[in-house]
Amino acid sequence: MHKKIIILGGGESGVGAALLAKQQGYGVFLSDAGSLKEKYRDELQSNGIDFEEGGHSADRILAADEVMKSPGIPEKNEMVKAIRAKGIPVISEIELAYRHKGDGKIIAITGSNGKSTTTALIYHICKTAGLDCALVGNIGYSFAKQVAEAPKEWYIAEISSFQLDDIKTFRADVSLLLNITEDHLDRYDYKFENYINSKFKIIENQTMNDYFIYNEDDEVITRHLPLLTLHTNPLPFSMKQEVKKGGYIKGDQMMLRIQEERVSMSIYDFALKGKHNQSNTMAAGIAAATIGIRKEKIREAVKNFHSLEHRMEFVAMVRGIEFINDSKATNVNSTWYALESMNKPTILILGGTDKGNDYSLIQELVKEKVKAIICMGVDNKKIIEAFGDIVPVIVETDSAKKAVNAAFRSAVKDDVVLLSPACASFDLFKNYEDRGTQFKEAVKEL
Repeated sequence: MHKKIIILGGGESGVGAALLAKQQGYGVFLSDAGSLKEKYRDELQSNGIDFEEGGHSADRILAADEVMKSPGIPEKNEMVKAIRAKGIPVISEIELAYRHKGDGKIIAITGSNGKSTTTALIYHICKTAGLDCALVGNIGYSFAKQVAEAPKEWYIAEISSFQLDDIKTFRADVSLLLNITEDHLDRYDYKFENYINSKFKIIENQTMNDYFIYNEDDEVITRHLPLLTLHTNPLPFSMKQEVKKGGYIKGDQMMLRIQEERVSMSIYDFALKGKHNQSNTMAAGIAAATIGIRKEKIREAVKNFHSLEHRMEFVAMVRGIEFINDSKATNVNSTWYALESMNKPTILILGGTDKGNDYSLIQELVKEKVKAIICMGVDNKKIIEAFGDIVPVIVETDSAKKAVNAAFRSAVKDDVVLLSPACASFDLFKNYEDRGTQFKEAVKEL
């Protein structure tokens, strides 16, 4: 008898999991409450995978041996509650991928901010060093699908707390925890502790052959660490103090100390600018040194890395005004990092779907650097309340084009227009990529 697995959710991770499960001989049925994207529907059909959309067949789902739940589906979903009540094991896509990855090794990156950039940089270093590797997880390509279609020696995986919630045996050879700030609390009963515990699941199955790279400067991490019994090798990194092993930045030099390997490099050679990116670059360098990549290769890769689309992406210079697309900033902390790296007078485009934002976090930086705020959302009340007394100019708009035009009118030569919304994008756009793309189109039309 085949083991019956139900895949809940037909997005990138759901379809990837379905393909891998089918290949591994499971009986597979995929169920999505919404409608599937055409490319996913085609993939399921051409691989002979049974699926439904527009609703869940409860009787069929509750007959499963196991359920793979997509990370986007919350625990308070009625179907998930019924599955839990029946005691059917629920796993995440990374758990399924881990089970069938064979000898492949994993570098897993999590944290509230900076994980996409750090993951992409580690992948770039590994490619530069000639490793057989793939970039998977939250960053766009399903880990399970990669294992099914083109297994690799190394998987560089960006992992969210939602994916960590449902792991059982998943274990990374090298894990990275960059920072923990309050995000997605709506999914954790508004208890910060629950979210913290979820992030630390990244080390729960690690062994003394593995490494755990973490940010020594993050108070939430360092407060939580002593409460845990570590079964892995800790490698801290810090911008504030020297560490015996791991990495630190002193003056303008980054120093990495891993086993016998010592790497030093000037921060002025980093392709990524801004303090937070020095921290991300250091974390990536430690991960690379840990798996034995030579220091020449680490240096070369760190120097010639191109940053990600929609993350502090330079768009254009129009009449001496610089435009930057940071649409990926979907929470206040991300916007804090963006503002922190600004060194010109800034016109900030903010707004969208608010996840319970606390704008007081960025009030100081806004006061210091921002001369105008352009709101780009359906409901901008909270932004106006938070910054009305600090910023002389606040303009409301309801499209990327109007926002860009308003920002351009408020700017003079040597200013910077920064799209860093601190919000999700679902009120006016399909997703943050769509928002960033529309912003770039509007800038080009100037």
